[in-house]
Formats: sequence, C-alpha cells, structure tokens
Amino acid sequence: MQTNRRFFLHKGALALAGTTTIPGFLIRSVLAESAPGPNRRLVVVFQRGAADGLNIVVPYREKNYYAMRPGIAIPPDKVIDLDGFFGLHPSMGAFKPLYDQGHLAIVHAAGSPDMSRSHFDAQDYMESGTPGIKSTDDGWLNRALQSEDLRKRQEHSAFRALALGANVPRTLAGRIPAIALNNVNDFAVGGRGPSTTPAAAAFEAMYGASGDRIFHSTGEETFDAVKMLRAANPAQYKPAAGADYPASEFGNSMRQIAQLLKANLGVEAAFTDVNGWDTHHNQGSVNGQLANRLTDFSSAIAAFWRDLGDDAANVTLVTMSEFGRTARENGTAGTDHGHANAMFVLGADVKGGKVHGRWPGLAHEQLNEGRDLALTTDYRQVLGELVTRTLCANNLELVFPGAKLTPSRFLHLA
Repeated sequence: MQTNRRFFLHKGALALAGTTTIPGFLIRSVLAESAPGPNRRLVVVFQRGAADGLNIVVPYREKNYYAMRPGIAIPPDKVIDLDGFFGLHPSMGAFKPLYDQGHLAIVHAAGSPDMSRSHFDAQDYMESGTPGIKSTDDGWLNRALQSEDLRKRQEHSAFRALALGANVPRTLAGRIPAIALNNVNDFAVGGRGPSTTPAAAAFEAMYGASGDRIFHSTGEETFDAVKMLRAANPAQYKPAAGADYPASEFGNSMRQIAQLLKANLGVEAAFTDVNGWDTHHNQGSVNGQLANRLTDFSSAIAAFWRDLGDDAANVTLVTMSEFGRTARENGTAGTDHGHANAMFVLGADVKGGKVHGRWPGLAHEQLNEGRDLALTTDYRQVLGELVTRTLCANNLELVFPGAKLTPSRFLHLA
C-alpha cells in the first residue's frame, strides 16, 4: 500500500510520543521535508494579575527603590546580581544559569501604552494587541499565524495553535483554528476515548468550520492521530534528565507543552497562563506570597527549557503581564495596580544575558502619574520582533493594527 506523506506526518509523528518503533532516519527525513522554512515555535506565558516587575527584576542600585519600599524591597545582599544595577528576586535562582548562558533576555519598563488599571480591560487589550480598542474580537497571536509567509509554511497541522487551559484565550481567538486542553490524557475526539471533553468537541467542530485543506483531506487520519496522542499521556511521559518541574498547575502546563513540542505535532504557537500576581496585601520581600509564586514560575520555565534539549533550538518563549504595580508599597504591605513591567524572552537565538530597553528611573518626576514605573518599550515592539523571526509574520500591520511597527523600532533581541 502506498504511504501518504501527510498521513505519516499526522499519524507517525504523533506516535513518536508513545513509541520508538519508527526508524530515526525515516523520521528525520520526512519531518525535514514537511517543515520548510525555519520551523520555529513561539510559546507565550501570560502572568495574570499584574506582576510586580520591580521586585522581580530589581533595580537595586536605584536608591528611591528602597525609599519607596521600606518593608517589601529586596535587600541588596539578597538580590541575584545581573549586571551591577539590576538583579533577580532571590526566588528566581533557576533563571540565573539561563541568563548567564545568553539564552534569557529581559525587557524592563515594558508594557501596554493604555493607561487602564482594570485587570479585565488591560488583559483584553494586551491579548487583542490593540490597546484602548474594545471592538477587536480576535487576538494578536492568531493574526500572526494568519500573516505567515506562505512560501515558508505550506501545510499546517491540526495542532498548529494550542492553549493549555479550559478555554481558547483571547490571544489565540480568530480565524485560525486553535484548541484548548487541560490535560493531554483527557483528550478524546468523536467518541473514541473514555469521554469527549469540551476541548475535543471544539477540535472536532473545526473540521466543519475551517477552510484549511488539511482538515478536510485528512479527517479520519487526524482522528486516529489524536487517539495516538492520547497514548502519550503526561503520566507516562518522562521529562529529560534534570528537568524537574514543580508539582503545580503551571508546572504541569509547561511539562505538557514540552511534551507536545517534542512529539513533532506541528505546533507553531502555544499559550498558557499563570495566576496569583495580584499582591495588594502581604506581598512579602525575600520570602512570602510573591516569592512563592516566583519560585514556581522560574522553576517551571527552567525545567521546560532543559526538557526541550535539542528541540530548544527552534523554540522562543515570551512572558507578559497586563501591567506592573505601584512603585511605592501601600499600607497593607503590598502594591497596587501600576503601569510598566518586566518581560522575559527565552530562546537559543536570543541576545540574552542583558536587560534590554531604556530605564526611566524612579525619581518622583520620572514616575508615571507620580506613582508607577514609566513605560519606555511598547510590548508590541517585543512581540512584533518575535513573530517576525519565529512565525515569519511579515504583515505587522495585520498583527498589530495601528502600532506602526518597523524593524527600526525593534530591540534586536535576536
């Protein structure tokens, strides 16, 4: 019987996650044929709740930092030094080797130019990629997939865009079909598993709604492929040596994203989020609420990077949060809703080992509205550069309408 190449890619490559019966040379040759262009993937992590960038990437040589935060500032001798001015929170030791190896870059004083202090509005604006415009009903990452250079990506997997979670987030909403799943092991399609989940139902519905030829030409084969995917459940998956994921919801999400990327499913864009950053009360300093969240956050991402192994060469990860927090601590040993923040960019080709962006300072006259870290880098400048380099998204006006992004505005992170 003649072998259909696309059938192999959907059926055989998925089976790689659970078997070792396919010869390595055949896998490599067929996958190479199927992936013209850079074959890079973008992973997006959203820190929901407005993370405190000033205690995450600490400007410990800025004297006003300590004057404004007498109870929650990170002492200079506890900071993990980065460049003599900035340092990481001491709970983020897992990030230091990535920074030293040149894989991890930081963009400080970054964020949305919109001035909203509403979690809902600010998250919505960041995910839509159109700050201040409520009428946008799709997400920047979906539009980035729409604007790919088709000369480089001619066929797409059913797993092209996915989110770890109960629902497809606004970031991935739009014309390109995307799936959301809480757990790979629970994923079933067409009654072919123990239960049909909402994620599976949405996946099945894509076959009728999508105009992408791959959904119509390989329907039954892709159902079988999903069945094989289920055989590679996270409970049986063995991360690479030294990839110690924290036993948390976020750790599990990062573990599953690594599993899906390593299984060669054709994932181009993956999204997950992590909650718990809204630290109005008892934020803590070296220890406490924020410190615990940062341990989980940094350890999960570091384990993900180690788990990828050679696959990390084609993966870029970026983090963001809807806004930062006030420069001054409040009366309940916490911080309130602020403005600019810190973003992390992780990748093999990233110009890491550096804090990018222009630092605005923390003197009273340098603060936004006299209370927040001022914004000097629009987050769309960061994302625009990343989608151009990873997804070959050349129509940046489609991805971020009205932002007027050009390469001259990029930070040259890679």
